[in-house]
Amino acid sequence: MNDHADDAQPDLPGRERRRLQSSRLIQYLLLQAVIAGACVVALLQSLPGPPAQYRMSALQLTDAGIERAVTLPYFSPRRDAMNDPPRFSGQFVRPAGEATRPWSVFLPRFTNGVEVTVNDVVILDSRRDPAANRPDRNTPAIAVIPASVLRDGDNVISIRLFIWGPITGFLDRIWVGPDELLRPSYDLRTLVFVTLPVVFSSWQAILAVILGIMWVMRRHEPAYGVLAAAMAVGVGQAFLQTPMGETPFSKLNVILISSAPIESALVLTFALLFSGWKWQRYGWILFIPGVLLALAGLFGNQAMVRALFLILAVPMVGISLVIMAIVTARSALKRQNVAGLLLGCAVTIMLTCWIADLLSVFQMTPNRIFTARLSYSAMLVAIGAGLTWRFARALNQVDGFAGRLVTQVREAEEKLKASFAREEERARAAALARERTRLMRDLHDGLGGQLVSIVALSERGNGSAGIGDAARAALKDLRLVIDSMDDIGGDLMLALGSWRERAMAQLRPHDIALDWRAVTPQGLPVHPELRPWHVIQIVRLLDEAVTNAVKHANAKRITVRIETLAGADGLERGCITVEDDGKGFEITSDGAAAGAIKAARGLRNMRSRAARCGAELVLSSCAQGADQGTRVKLTLPHRFPDSEGAAG
Repeated sequence: MNDHADDAQPDLPGRERRRLQSSRLIQYLLLQAVIAGACVVALLQSLPGPPAQYRMSALQLTDAGIERAVTLPYFSPRRDAMNDPPRFSGQFVRPAGEATRPWSVFLPRFTNGVEVTVNDVVILDSRRDPAANRPDRNTPAIAVIPASVLRDGDNVISIRLFIWGPITGFLDRIWVGPDELLRPSYDLRTLVFVTLPVVFSSWQAILAVILGIMWVMRRHEPAYGVLAAAMAVGVGQAFLQTPMGETPFSKLNVILISSAPIESALVLTFALLFSGWKWQRYGWILFIPGVLLALAGLFGNQAMVRALFLILAVPMVGISLVIMAIVTARSALKRQNVAGLLLGCAVTIMLTCWIADLLSVFQMTPNRIFTARLSYSAMLVAIGAGLTWRFARALNQVDGFAGRLVTQVREAEEKLKASFAREEERARAAALARERTRLMRDLHDGLGGQLVSIVALSERGNGSAGIGDAARAALKDLRLVIDSMDDIGGDLMLALGSWRERAMAQLRPHDIALDWRAVTPQGLPVHPELRPWHVIQIVRLLDEAVTNAVKHANAKRITVRIETLAGADGLERGCITVEDDGKGFEITSDGAAAGAIKAARGLRNMRSRAARCGAELVLSSCAQGADQGTRVKLTLPHRFPDSEGAAG
């Protein structure tokens, strides 16, 4: 429940800040005074009782052999009267004709135990009900008088008051009359002083579990663990009964019942931690009264524990409440939070009820109703409200954070889209620039060279045949460039189909047969990343191989094999092999054609084109024997590079 976000103080000058603090202090004190006054007014109110005609207030008291008249309610000065208890006696009259109506004896309050006798017949002994024997309880009692015991006219009632401390004996006014008239008052007191404490104790048990879980999940906030321990001690204290004998179990029972100092110390520790206090070594002083009381329970007897309870426990509870009132007031004024204000109000209620109980113990009030334990429910309500307030506040913070996060994500998404659009535009512009450069290079290397040859031939006047060949070569190169612009969807087989038609047209005038073989059914694998500049490099490489076979090899047949091979890495790669049966030539150790500068330049161009596409080129040639001829094997990459530079 500690929330440092509420520590914010307005940045005011010293005088204004002191005036604001004084105003807040006065408002807080006025509020607490109103709460205390309301509690006093409520405590002074008496619960409705049965009809006054059945009330017995004047009785004869026999105490220590002395008989005298007393008026109820009566405070006995004795703290221990088990063997010779005070005896109250009196007479009541049952009118004639009331025999058919059951009559009862109603005792709204007594300390500690009573034995009720009517006409010398015992009808009630509260010592048989351990729940009614605890002095801090306000348990009422009612007993139906057997019809055989009552008689018309005068009847004698006798009450023995058993006292075993730690406080003096007390007997409130009693009622004797028809059960139907007494029972509603008994039920009302049972609801207020028996049922409600059980409900509050059950809620306290639930709160202890919730706080324990919160402490386990948030170890850095020990206030939750301390308060959970206090709640657990209070629950054990509430549901235990007063032991009547001296047994090992009764010793433990007495220790737990008298654990109010430990519970008070734990609640006080929680209040200190709640206000931002750091745990100090001397903090264990708060637990000394509780430890002493526990030791008295272990090594002493019940009478010693009861005596020490008045000396240690009652003052400790009061001191704890006073310190808590100061601490919570300071916290509420400093932090201006709802949890601190609720806790301060609850402490005021408890402190008021504790003072009222103390006045009752010292017989300074006309009645004996203990309300401090009942007022502890205000603390539970304040804690529950504080936890709910903090949970709701945390949910609001989470919702706000989620909203801000969604807004930031949307803004980041918009920025990312804009950045992506800019990158896409730059990539498109770069691709267009590369394509423009490629076209310019292709036109310059191919068509440009052919046109230069045409111009040179026409200027030298070498005849129309050479000019025609150069023009056809230029036209062929222009078609190749235009075909490379077609979208073939990554299927290189479509480009090879066009190249096959051009190759057959080139070979036909030289009577060279073209043997076209697709070894694997799919031919070559499809490459989605295939670009036009890849296609033109491959086609020109194949053109170079065929042109070499036509011009230099005197070949009769050119075989083209197309297949898909599995590489050493398990990936599929396409493979194109151009093989002729020509005269072949010698290849030097560096892979060049021996003795032919022009042929060597052509082979370098072929290797350069293969390298641009990331392909592998293997050239082999044999000038003699059955294997005479030249073979160009081009192994395509598994994935074509995005640019020529990426091919390495």
